[in-house]
Amino acid sequence: MRRHWDCYATAVRMTFVEHLRNRLALVIIVVFIPVWAILIYALSLEIPLPFYVRAADRTVTMPAGVLNQLGGALQILALITGFMMFVTTMNSASFDRRLVRSGFPQLCLIAAKLTALVAVALCVALYATGLICLTHPTEQPLLLAAALAGGALIYGGIGIALAAVLTSDLAGLVLVTVICSIDLALQSPLATPAAAGVLVRYLPDYGPMQAAVAAVAMDTVPWNAVGPAVCWALGTIVLGISAFAGRTRAQGPVGAPVTAPANP
Repeated sequence: MRRHWDCYATAVRMTFVEHLRNRLALVIIVVFIPVWAILIYALSLEIPLPFYVRAADRTVTMPAGVLNQLGGALQILALITGFMMFVTTMNSASFDRRLVRSGFPQLCLIAAKLTALVAVALCVALYATGLICLTHPTEQPLLLAAALAGGALIYGGIGIALAAVLTSDLAGLVLVTVICSIDLALQSPLATPAAAGVLVRYLPDYGPMQAAVAAVAMDTVPWNAVGPAVCWALGTIVLGISAFAGRTRAQGPVGAPVTAPANP
Protein backbone atom coordinates (compact mmCIF):
# COMPACT_ATOMS: atom_id res chain seq x y z
CA MET A 1 0.00 0.00 0.00
CA ARG A 2 2.83 2.41 0.86
CA ARG A 3 4.41 1.74 -2.54
CA HIS A 4 1.20 2.63 -4.33
CA TRP A 5 0.87 5.90 -2.37
CA ASP A 6 4.46 6.77 -3.24
CA CYS A 7 3.81 5.96 -6.89
CA TYR A 8 0.64 8.07 -6.84
CA ALA A 9 2.48 11.03 -5.29
CA THR A 10 5.22 10.73 -7.90
CA ALA A 11 2.69 10.54 -10.74
CA VAL A 12 0.82 13.59 -9.43
CA ARG A 13 4.04 15.56 -9.18
CA MET A 14 5.04 14.64 -12.74
CA THR A 15 1.58 15.52 -14.05
CA PHE A 16 1.55 18.98 -12.47
CA VAL A 17 5.09 19.66 -13.66
CA GLU A 18 3.88 18.90 -17.17
CA HIS A 19 0.95 21.31 -16.71
CA LEU A 20 3.24 24.06 -15.42
CA ARG A 21 5.39 23.69 -18.53
CA ASN A 22 2.38 24.64 -20.66
CA ARG A 23 3.11 28.37 -20.51
CA LEU A 24 0.47 29.28 -23.09
CA ALA A 25 -2.33 27.78 -21.01
CA LEU A 26 -1.09 29.52 -17.86
CA VAL A 27 -1.01 32.89 -19.64
CA ILE A 28 -4.54 32.31 -20.94
CA ILE A 29 -5.77 31.50 -17.44
CA VAL A 30 -4.17 34.51 -15.77
CA VAL A 31 -4.68 37.11 -18.52
CA PHE A 32 -7.26 35.99 -21.03
CA ILE A 33 -10.03 34.89 -18.65
CA PRO A 34 -10.46 38.33 -17.02
CA VAL A 35 -10.05 40.14 -20.35
CA TRP A 36 -12.64 37.87 -21.95
CA ALA A 37 -15.08 38.17 -19.04
CA ILE A 38 -14.88 41.97 -18.86
CA LEU A 39 -14.90 42.67 -22.60
CA ILE A 40 -17.76 40.34 -23.46
CA TYR A 41 -19.82 41.91 -20.67
CA ALA A 42 -18.94 45.50 -21.56
CA LEU A 43 -19.33 45.20 -25.34
CA SER A 44 -22.59 43.24 -25.43
CA LEU A 45 -25.81 45.02 -26.28
CA GLU A 46 -27.77 46.21 -23.27
CA ILE A 47 -30.96 44.47 -24.29
CA PRO A 48 -33.02 42.02 -22.24
CA LEU A 49 -33.02 38.47 -23.52
CA PRO A 50 -35.37 35.66 -22.48
CA PHE A 51 -33.69 32.39 -21.53
CA TYR A 52 -35.73 29.27 -20.95
CA VAL A 53 -34.42 27.38 -17.92
CA ARG A 54 -35.93 24.07 -18.94
CA ALA A 55 -34.71 22.34 -15.79
CA ALA A 56 -36.90 24.68 -13.72
CA ASP A 57 -39.63 25.08 -16.38
CA ARG A 58 -39.26 28.83 -16.18
CA THR A 59 -38.21 31.66 -18.49
CA VAL A 60 -35.95 34.32 -17.03
CA THR A 61 -35.05 37.65 -18.61
CA MET A 62 -31.42 38.65 -18.41
CA PRO A 63 -29.26 41.40 -19.92
CA ALA A 64 -27.50 40.23 -23.06
CA GLY A 65 -24.13 41.09 -21.51
CA VAL A 66 -24.65 38.78 -18.54
CA LEU A 67 -25.94 35.91 -20.68
CA ASN A 68 -23.04 36.25 -23.08
CA GLN A 69 -20.64 36.44 -20.16
CA LEU A 70 -21.90 33.11 -18.78
CA GLY A 71 -21.71 31.42 -22.16
CA GLY A 72 -18.29 32.93 -22.77
CA ALA A 73 -17.02 31.76 -19.38
CA LEU A 74 -18.15 28.20 -20.09
CA GLN A 75 -16.52 28.35 -23.51
CA ILE A 76 -13.14 29.69 -22.39
CA LEU A 77 -13.01 27.25 -19.46
CA ALA A 78 -13.83 24.38 -21.81
CA LEU A 79 -11.05 25.49 -24.15
CA ILE A 80 -8.49 25.89 -21.38
CA THR A 81 -9.24 22.63 -19.58
CA GLY A 82 -9.70 20.58 -22.73
CA PHE A 83 -6.50 21.92 -24.28
CA MET A 84 -4.44 21.52 -21.11
CA MET A 85 -5.52 17.92 -20.62
CA PHE A 86 -5.01 17.19 -24.32
CA VAL A 87 -1.48 18.60 -24.44
CA THR A 88 -0.21 17.01 -21.22
CA THR A 89 -1.73 13.61 -22.06
CA MET A 90 -0.36 13.63 -25.61
CA ASN A 91 3.12 14.88 -24.67
CA SER A 92 3.58 12.36 -21.86
CA ALA A 93 2.13 9.35 -23.71
CA SER A 94 5.47 7.83 -24.69
CA PHE A 95 6.96 8.38 -21.23
CA ASP A 96 3.85 6.95 -19.55
CA ARG A 97 4.05 3.80 -21.70
CA ARG A 98 7.67 3.33 -20.75
CA LEU A 99 6.80 3.73 -17.07
CA VAL A 100 4.08 1.08 -17.29
CA ARG A 101 6.38 -1.31 -19.18
CA SER A 102 8.96 -0.80 -16.42
CA GLY A 103 6.48 -1.89 -13.77
CA PHE A 104 5.02 1.47 -12.68
CA PRO A 105 1.35 0.93 -11.67
CA GLN A 106 -0.91 2.18 -14.44
CA LEU A 107 -3.64 2.84 -11.86
CA CYS A 108 -1.42 5.47 -10.23
CA LEU A 109 -1.03 7.28 -13.57
CA ILE A 110 -4.79 7.22 -14.09
CA ALA A 111 -5.44 8.52 -10.55
CA ALA A 112 -2.90 11.31 -11.10
CA LYS A 113 -4.57 12.27 -14.37
CA LEU A 114 -7.96 12.48 -12.61
CA THR A 115 -6.46 14.50 -9.76
CA ALA A 116 -4.98 17.01 -12.20
CA LEU A 117 -8.26 17.26 -14.12
CA VAL A 118 -10.30 17.99 -10.99
CA ALA A 119 -7.71 20.47 -9.67
CA VAL A 120 -7.54 22.40 -12.95
CA ALA A 121 -11.34 22.45 -13.33
CA LEU A 122 -11.87 23.74 -9.77
CA CYS A 123 -9.16 26.39 -10.01
CA VAL A 124 -10.35 27.91 -13.28
CA ALA A 125 -14.01 27.67 -12.20
CA LEU A 126 -13.40 29.52 -8.92
CA TYR A 127 -11.32 32.15 -10.73
CA ALA A 128 -14.02 32.77 -13.34
CA THR A 129 -16.78 32.79 -10.70
CA GLY A 130 -15.01 35.52 -8.77
CA LEU A 131 -14.68 37.64 -11.92
CA ILE A 132 -18.36 37.20 -12.83
CA CYS A 133 -19.47 38.09 -9.30
CA LEU A 134 -17.42 41.30 -9.51
CA THR A 135 -19.29 42.47 -12.61
CA HIS A 136 -22.79 41.23 -11.81
CA PRO A 137 -24.59 40.25 -8.58
CA THR A 138 -25.10 36.49 -8.37
CA GLU A 139 -27.83 34.79 -6.36
CA GLN A 140 -25.94 31.52 -5.88
CA PRO A 141 -22.14 31.81 -6.29
CA LEU A 142 -21.50 28.21 -5.23
CA LEU A 143 -23.92 26.89 -7.85
CA LEU A 144 -22.23 29.07 -10.47
CA ALA A 145 -18.80 27.70 -9.50
CA ALA A 146 -20.17 24.15 -9.65
CA ALA A 147 -21.68 24.80 -13.10
CA LEU A 148 -18.43 26.19 -14.48
CA ALA A 149 -16.43 23.35 -12.93
CA GLY A 150 -18.84 20.82 -14.44
CA GLY A 151 -18.36 22.30 -17.91
CA ALA A 152 -14.58 22.24 -17.45
CA LEU A 153 -14.66 18.58 -16.35
CA ILE A 154 -16.71 17.61 -19.41
CA TYR A 155 -14.26 19.11 -21.85
CA GLY A 156 -11.25 17.98 -19.84
CA GLY A 157 -12.41 14.41 -20.37
CA ILE A 158 -12.88 15.15 -24.08
CA GLY A 159 -9.34 16.52 -24.21
CA ILE A 160 -7.91 13.33 -22.69
CA ALA A 161 -9.89 11.20 -25.16
CA LEU A 162 -8.71 13.26 -28.15
CA ALA A 163 -5.10 12.79 -27.07
CA ALA A 164 -5.48 9.09 -27.82
CA VAL A 165 -6.33 9.66 -31.49
CA LEU A 166 -4.63 12.95 -32.43
CA THR A 167 -0.92 13.76 -32.63
CA SER A 168 -0.98 17.53 -33.21
CA ASP A 169 -1.47 20.34 -30.70
CA LEU A 170 -3.18 22.43 -33.36
CA ALA A 171 -5.60 19.66 -34.28
CA GLY A 172 -6.58 19.20 -30.65
CA LEU A 173 -7.09 22.93 -30.09
CA VAL A 174 -9.17 23.30 -33.26
CA LEU A 175 -11.37 20.30 -32.50
CA VAL A 176 -12.04 21.33 -28.89
CA THR A 177 -12.79 24.88 -30.09
CA VAL A 178 -15.24 23.71 -32.75
CA ILE A 179 -17.07 21.32 -30.40
CA CYS A 180 -17.57 23.80 -27.55
CA SER A 181 -18.39 26.69 -29.91
CA ILE A 182 -21.19 24.74 -31.58
CA ASP A 183 -22.34 23.43 -28.19
CA LEU A 184 -22.76 26.89 -26.62
CA ALA A 185 -23.86 28.76 -29.75
CA LEU A 186 -26.90 26.50 -30.05
CA GLN A 187 -27.88 27.41 -26.47
CA SER A 188 -27.65 31.19 -26.92
CA PRO A 189 -30.98 32.93 -27.64
CA LEU A 190 -28.97 35.76 -29.22
CA ALA A 191 -27.37 33.38 -31.73
CA THR A 192 -30.24 31.09 -32.65
CA PRO A 193 -34.01 30.82 -32.06
CA ALA A 194 -33.50 27.10 -31.43
CA ALA A 195 -31.98 27.81 -28.01
CA ALA A 196 -35.26 26.91 -26.30
CA GLY A 197 -35.69 23.74 -28.38
CA VAL A 198 -35.72 20.18 -27.16
CA LEU A 199 -32.49 19.07 -28.82
CA VAL A 200 -30.31 21.35 -26.68
CA ARG A 201 -30.91 18.96 -23.78
CA TYR A 202 -28.48 16.52 -25.40
CA LEU A 203 -25.59 18.96 -25.73
CA PRO A 204 -22.57 18.50 -23.43
CA ASP A 205 -22.82 21.92 -21.77
CA TYR A 206 -26.62 21.92 -21.46
CA GLY A 207 -26.56 21.16 -17.73
CA PRO A 208 -23.77 23.62 -16.87
CA MET A 209 -25.39 26.42 -18.90
CA GLN A 210 -28.79 25.87 -17.30
CA ALA A 211 -27.22 25.81 -13.84
CA ALA A 212 -25.11 28.91 -14.54
CA VAL A 213 -28.13 30.97 -15.63
CA ALA A 214 -30.12 29.75 -12.62
CA ALA A 215 -27.24 30.64 -10.32
CA VAL A 216 -27.28 34.25 -11.52
CA ALA A 217 -31.01 34.85 -11.98
CA MET A 218 -32.80 32.46 -9.60
CA ASP A 219 -32.71 31.43 -5.96
CA THR A 220 -33.50 27.76 -6.61
CA VAL A 221 -31.32 24.91 -7.87
CA PRO A 222 -32.41 23.39 -11.23
CA TRP A 223 -31.90 19.80 -10.14
CA ASN A 224 -33.10 18.46 -13.50
CA ALA A 225 -29.98 19.98 -15.05
CA VAL A 226 -27.66 18.28 -12.58
CA GLY A 227 -28.30 14.80 -13.96
CA PRO A 228 -27.26 15.57 -17.57
CA ALA A 229 -24.21 17.51 -16.37
CA VAL A 230 -23.05 14.66 -14.13
CA CYS A 231 -23.71 12.06 -16.84
CA TRP A 232 -21.77 14.04 -19.45
CA ALA A 233 -18.89 14.66 -17.02
CA LEU A 234 -18.66 11.01 -15.98
CA GLY A 235 -19.10 9.82 -19.55
CA THR A 236 -16.35 11.97 -21.04
CA ILE A 237 -14.00 11.26 -18.13
CA VAL A 238 -14.54 7.50 -18.45
CA LEU A 239 -14.03 7.75 -22.21
CA GLY A 240 -10.85 9.78 -21.74
CA ILE A 241 -9.42 7.52 -19.04
CA SER A 242 -10.27 4.40 -21.08
CA ALA A 243 -8.46 5.88 -24.08
CA PHE A 244 -5.51 6.84 -21.87
CA ALA A 245 -5.39 3.34 -20.33
CA GLY A 246 -5.48 1.74 -23.76
CA ARG A 247 -2.71 3.97 -25.06
CA THR A 248 -0.42 3.38 -22.08
CA ARG A 249 -1.10 -0.35 -21.78
CA ALA A 250 2.07 -2.37 -21.49
CA GLN A 251 2.75 -4.25 -24.73
CA GLY A 252 5.20 -6.65 -23.17
CA PRO A 253 5.50 -8.39 -19.80
CA VAL A 254 5.24 -6.13 -16.78
CA GLY A 255 8.64 -5.22 -15.43
CA ALA A 256 10.39 -5.76 -18.75
CA PRO A 257 13.39 -3.45 -18.98
CA VAL A 258 13.23 -0.52 -21.36
CA THR A 259 16.11 -0.68 -23.77
CA ALA A 260 17.37 2.19 -25.82
CA PRO A 261 17.27 1.74 -29.59
CA ALA A 262 20.52 0.64 -31.13
CA ASN A 263 22.57 3.21 -32.98
CA PRO A 264 22.33 2.83 -36.75
